[in-house]
Amino acid sequence: MAALLKYAIKPNLVQTLENNPVLVHGGPFANIAHGANSLIATKTAMSLSDYVVTEAGFGADLGAEKFFDIKARYGNISPSAVVLVVTARALKYHGSGTTDNMKTSDTEALKKGIPNMVKHIENLRKFGAPIVVAINKFAFDSPEEIEIIKNECDTLGVPYEEADGWANGGEGMVNLAHKVKAVADKCDACAKPLYDLSLTIKEKIEKVATEIYGAANVEYSVKAKRELETIKTLGLDNLPICIAKTQKSFSDNARAYGVPKDFTLTIREFEIASGAGFIVPIAGNILRMPGLAKNPSAINIDIDDDGKITGLM
Repeated sequence: MAALLKYAIKPNLVQTLENNPVLVHGGPFANIAHGANSLIATKTAMSLSDYVVTEAGFGADLGAEKFFDIKARYGNISPSAVVLVVTARALKYHGSGTTDNMKTSDTEALKKGIPNMVKHIENLRKFGAPIVVAINKFAFDSPEEIEIIKNECDTLGVPYEEADGWANGGEGMVNLAHKVKAVADKCDACAKPLYDLSLTIKEKIEKVATEIYGAANVEYSVKAKRELETIKTLGLDNLPICIAKTQKSFSDNARAYGVPKDFTLTIREFEIASGAGFIVPIAGNILRMPGLAKNPSAINIDIDDDGKITGLM
């Protein structure tokens, strides 16, 4: 077993259902970690292809912020474009706080949830790279809902495209690919991090909390205050931060939907990831151990005697 572990440093080359190459190497969640794959995988892909698409997990307040401030900084890479994936059902959730309307048209809830998308766009603009909104379309989305999202993008002056991969696979993503390519071709090393590493850990947290999350202020537990002093004593103040926070809200309260205002972000403790090269402030009551659903999709995956696989999403 120990002899085989040496291969773990190598990215896995897999293929999509339509035979496109994908490098899979690491998959940490952006609510409890940095939310990006390895630099080895990304740089390998960049050496083999003219265009590389990589995911920064969960909301742009988590995955995208950490991608620019941690991964891109350490890897000395500069994304040429950012694709913000938007769904009608997510916006309805932020507008109503319920999932009862996910598969039915609810334009009023959508309109109330639109400010959440606007906030993400405002945040991404702070990193410099151009933005394309991908409207991830499902069969149960009404034309009226899709039109509301498009109109808001027009108002903001942000290019967008319907992403119809759910129903039509790669064919449904071609227009989005062309739009992203056109935008990316106009940008050369235009992205930048949000904060300078010379700031203290506390200053970095407060910059992310106020500018990205929209917090009014940040509070620290007694334990967190002691750990801040330890970080300073160890000379680790110059490291980037990787805030662990719920992905369901800009705040540290999972039920604060939409764009919460005048809230306080609470840092309860810190973890030092000195090997990885960042400090982890833990906000609210986030649990850092990810878990599966009660009935994970893997249970439904099977293969018959003829090699036919069923149960894949």
